Amino acid sequence: MAPIRRIYGFARGSSDGNKSMKELLGGKGAYLCEMARCGLNVPPGFTITTEVCEEFYANGGMLPEALKTEVKAAVAVVEADMGLKFGDVNTPLLVSVRSGAAVSMPGMMDTVLNLGLNDAIVEGFAAKYGARFAMDCYRRLMQMFGDVVLEIPHEAFEAKLAALKGRKGVQYDVQLDADDLRELIAAYKQVYAEHKQELPQDPWQQLYLGINAVFKSWNIPRAIKYREINKITGLKGTAVNVQTMVYGNMGESSGTGVCFTRNPANGASELFGEFLINAQGEDVVAGIRTPMPIKLMADVMPPIYAELVANTTMLEKHMKDMQDVEFTVQEGRLFMLQCRSGKRTGTAALRIALELQAEGIIDRDEAVLMVEPRHLDQLLHPQFESDKGYAKDVITRGLAASPGAAVGRLVFSAAEAEEWKARGERVILCRHETSPEDVGGMHAAEGIVTCRGGMTSHAAVVARGWGKPCVCGCEHLHIDLKTKLHGAEVRLREGDWVSLNGTSGEVINGAQPLKAPEVTGGDLGKLMAWVDKARRLRVLANVDTPEDAAIARANGAQGIGLCRTEHMFFSTHERIAAMRRMIAEEELASSHKLEALEALKAFQREDFEGIFKAMDGLPVTIRLLDPPLHEFLPQEGPAMAALCRQLAGELGASVERVEARLNGLREVNPMMGLRGCRLGIVHPEITDMQATAILEAATRVAAAGGHVHPHIMVPLVATTDEMDHQLHVIHAAAKRVAAATGEKVPYKVGTMIEVPRAALQAGPLAERADFFSFGTNDLTQMTYGISRDDAQAKFLTTYTHNGILQSDPFDTLDVVGVGEMVRIAVERGRAAKPDLELGICGEHGGDPNSIAFFNKVGLDYVSCSPLRVPIARLAAAQAAIKAAAKAK
Repeated sequence: MAPIRRIYGFARGSSDGNKSMKELLGGKGAYLCEMARCGLNVPPGFTITTEVCEEFYANGGMLPEALKTEVKAAVAVVEADMGLKFGDVNTPLLVSVRSGAAVSMPGMMDTVLNLGLNDAIVEGFAAKYGARFAMDCYRRLMQMFGDVVLEIPHEAFEAKLAALKGRKGVQYDVQLDADDLRELIAAYKQVYAEHKQELPQDPWQQLYLGINAVFKSWNIPRAIKYREINKITGLKGTAVNVQTMVYGNMGESSGTGVCFTRNPANGASELFGEFLINAQGEDVVAGIRTPMPIKLMADVMPPIYAELVANTTMLEKHMKDMQDVEFTVQEGRLFMLQCRSGKRTGTAALRIALELQAEGIIDRDEAVLMVEPRHLDQLLHPQFESDKGYAKDVITRGLAASPGAAVGRLVFSAAEAEEWKARGERVILCRHETSPEDVGGMHAAEGIVTCRGGMTSHAAVVARGWGKPCVCGCEHLHIDLKTKLHGAEVRLREGDWVSLNGTSGEVINGAQPLKAPEVTGGDLGKLMAWVDKARRLRVLANVDTPEDAAIARANGAQGIGLCRTEHMFFSTHERIAAMRRMIAEEELASSHKLEALEALKAFQREDFEGIFKAMDGLPVTIRLLDPPLHEFLPQEGPAMAALCRQLAGELGASVERVEARLNGLREVNPMMGLRGCRLGIVHPEITDMQATAILEAATRVAAAGGHVHPHIMVPLVATTDEMDHQLHVIHAAAKRVAAATGEKVPYKVGTMIEVPRAALQAGPLAERADFFSFGTNDLTQMTYGISRDDAQAKFLTTYTHNGILQSDPFDTLDVVGVGEMVRIAVERGRAAKPDLELGICGEHGGDPNSIAFFNKVGLDYVSCSPLRVPIARLAAAQAAIKAAAKAK
C-alpha cells in the first residue's frame, strides 16, 4: 500500500495540486495551487490535506507524528524559496495557518497569523523591518494565538486594547506607536498569566499547535451550526494551509483588501470590494474598521490597482465564474492570497450567469448550473410595495450589503434571534458588528443591521450567501444592548417592528407592506427558458385549492401531482361541520348517511371544478381520502364533549353512544391504522362519493369547453386485492356519471407507493394501475420504522449532529434505503407495464438533491408545493445536465 501523501506545496509558477482537487485540498488550497500554476504572485506555502483531518480525529484529536517531520520538510522548501529561516532571529520567516474545506464556510473556522515570533525573534524582526511594525505583528500573534489556540476569551484582549487606546486618546489601532504596542504586549502577557497560560517561545511548537487548532475548529459549535444550516454533509474535514506571511501593515505603501470580480449584490460587471491601508487581512473581514471602496485604490496605488484588475480579470476567465479574491500589498508589491467562487445574492447570480454566457465565457448549460436553487428561492422572495411610500419612516442609512426586503421585530443578540424565531416570531438582528459566533442568530433573522463593518465584513458575506437582506456600517446608530436602538432621533426597543431594504441600505421604522415577486419575463424568464429546455423531468405541483392551482401554473407547473382532498374540509366552519356529521352518520350506521355524503360531494365537486378550470389542459391528480377519521374531530375535552352533544341532538341518539363511537375512532398508532385505501374499503361509500364528485366536476368543465385530465389516486395500497376493490368502486362511479350525463370523460386511476410491500409488489400493481406516485414521506417512515414527528422531535437532530445520518431523511431522500425501494418499484413496475407513468409527490419532490436521484432512476415527474415549482424546474435541469456530462 502506497504511503499517504499529506502535504501539497505551491509557489509562484508551480504547484503540486490544481483546482480540481477541492475534496482533498479544500477550496482554498486547491485554488492557491491553481493561482500559483497561473503564475500569479502567491506567497509560497503548502496545504495539509483533508485526509489528515480524518487522521487527526481518528487519532483522538492529535496530529500524526509523521506529519511533524513532513511539515519541517515542507517549511524548508518555503525557506529556500524566500531566503528566510523559520525560527531565526536575524532573517525570520513568519507563516499563517488557515482552514479551508471543500465547501466554502466563510469565517466559521480558525486562522492564526504571524506564527514564528517570540520575545527574542521580535527584536530581530524589529531591527530588520522597524519597531512599530514588529510589535504590531507580535501583539496580533499574541491575541490570535491566545484566542484561537489557548481559548483565552477574545474579550480579555480587546479590553486591554480598548483601555490603552482610551489612555492614549486615539480611535484606531494604527494610531498607536511602537512604545504603545510594547505596552500592549506587556498587558497581553498579563492576560496570559491571568489564565495560567503562556505563548510558546518555540516557533515549531507554535506552528504545530496552530495546525492542531485549525483541525479542531472543524468541529467547533459555529462550524457545526453552519454545516447544519447549509446542509453541508459528507466532507472529510478541513485542510490546513500554511503560507508565508506577507504584510499589509508595513506602513502607507502597504495594505490589504478583499474584492469580487463582479458586484456580489447585484451582479454588475465591475471590480467590487474594499481595502485598508496599513492593515492585515483580518482587519477587513472583521468589520472593526470601515474600509475604503476598492476603486479609490486607483488613486492611492495606481500601478497596484492596474495589476489587481489584470489578475482578477484573468482569474474570472480561467475559473469561469465570479471570483472572491483576498490580496495584500507589501511595500508596493501585490500578493494574491486567495481566490474562490464568490458568494452572491440571487439577483447577482442570475445576472452573472447570463452575462458570462453572453460574453462567451460559459455556455447555456453552464449558466443553468451556476444559478443555485437557493438563489432562485431568493428571487422569489417578496419586495417592498413602494420605496417612496416609506420615505418618511427611514431611520438611517448604511451600506447596502445584501439586497432584498426584510420585516421583523428588533432583537440585539444571536441567542435572542434564535429564541424568538423558535416561538414563531420574525426578527431583525441588530449588532455593533457580527462575528462567526452569531451564525445561528443570523440564520434565524429575516435581516441583519450592523453599526460597523463594510461590504466585505462577516455580516455582509454571510448574509449575501444566505440571501438575507443586510445593512452594514450604520455609523449613526447607537445601541444600548440593555434597552434600545437610537437612530435619527428615533428610539426603538427590543420587540419593535422594523424593516430593512438591503438593496438601498435603508433601515425603516415599522412593518412596511410587501409585494410578491414576478416569476416570468425578463432575465429570470430567459434563464427559465434555458432550464426548461435542458430538463427531462416534468414538474407538477401539490395543490388543494383553485387559488393555489393558479399560483402553481403561474410558476410553471405542468399539472397537479397531488390534490389532498382532506384539506378541503377544513377551509370553512360549514365544511368541517358537514364532515363531522358524515363521520357520525357512518359510525352510527344512520339511515341518513347518504344525505351527509351528498352534502360533502357538493363541496368537493365545487372545488374540483375550480381546480380543473385553473389547470385547463393539464393533468390533475386527486388523492382519495387518506387520514384517519379521528383527525377531523376535536381533541378530547370540552370541544369534543360539545360536538357529541350537538350531534346527539341532530341524529336523535344518546350522547353516550355518540361519544363511545367517536372516541372509538382514536388509534394507538394512527399512521398504520384505518386510513388510506383501508378507509375506502371499510367505508366504500366514501370512495364512491369522491370518485363521483371528481368525474361530475370533470364532465361539467368539459361540457363548458374545458380540457380536463383527471387522475384518481388511491393511497396506502399494499396488496393487489386492495387496489382491485377500489378500482371496482371507482369504475362503477364513472359508469353512473357517464350514464347520467351522456358524456364519458377519460380518466386514469393509479396508486401511491408509500408502503414497502407495494414497492416489492410493483409488478402486479402496475398491471392494474395507470400510474404510480411515490409518497416518499410515508415510504420513509415505513422503511425506517419511525414516526416522522416523534423522530424529528426526539432523536434525528442527534443522529445528524453525530454523523449517524448524513441528513434528515425527511428533508433529503435516503437514496441507499428508501431510494432502493423506489428503484425496485420502478424496475418491477416498468417490467410489467413499459409505459407506466411514474412520479413523486412527497416533500422530496422539491428538494434538489432528491430530484437528482429521481432523474437518475427514470421518473417522469416530480411534484412539489406551488412556490417551489421554479426551484424544482431548475434542479431537474441541473440533474439532467450533470447526468449527460457524466455519460460522455
